[in-house]
Amino acid sequence: MISLDVLVVGLTGQTGAGKSTVSKIFAENGFAIINADLISRKVVEKGTQCLDEIVDLFSEGILNEDGTLNRKTLGNIVFTDKTKLEMLNTTIYPYITSEILNEIKYYSACGKKLVLLDAPTLFESHADDFCEIIISVLADEKIREKRIIERDGLTKKQANDRMNSQLDAEYFASHSDYVIENNDALEAVNSISKEVADKIKYYYHHIRPAEMSVQ
Repeated sequence: MISLDVLVVGLTGQTGAGKSTVSKIFAENGFAIINADLISRKVVEKGTQCLDEIVDLFSEGILNEDGTLNRKTLGNIVFTDKTKLEMLNTTIYPYITSEILNEIKYYSACGKKLVLLDAPTLFESHADDFCEIIISVLADEKIREKRIIERDGLTKKQANDRMNSQLDAEYFASHSDYVIENNDALEAVNSISKEVADKIKYYYHHIRPAEMSVQ
């Protein structure tokens, strides 16, 4: 159970759209950040039950020689086969969700009441159930493709496989309270992100208490 005085904001969007840029602005404006990507790496570390289950599904061919997960090999398998991607997600999401809840509780105990959950698969993992407000970051396809290739060292096909494995822009937009488009200069995105962060803080301090008092 999440404490009622904690406000969890979900940050999601298309791969390559620039969620990390938005997350950084929220961190600078007083939000505690939970990075679901880091959690997803933690739950599949060598020796974890989650990694054992993934190996049972996809064979030991997805492991490096030292027994750690070869994420690139696994990615090449699941991002070209939706059934296998669903199998992976079904296995890993419960572990990620448990860690997210633990981090929310930790920040709450530390007095951090504004929490940003940065999660690329926010909707797919149903982590949006924890979120009172949702922000999606979107960008044009060609811009995202270029960013992914440069960021991850992928081929054009690999980048497009990852892009095509996600929900479309319309879904993100229709299921979000705020949409931030990241096609322009960094200064513009930073300014918009700051404005959204300020609006959410105003809501938390001035509007939300009144709404909760009449429930």
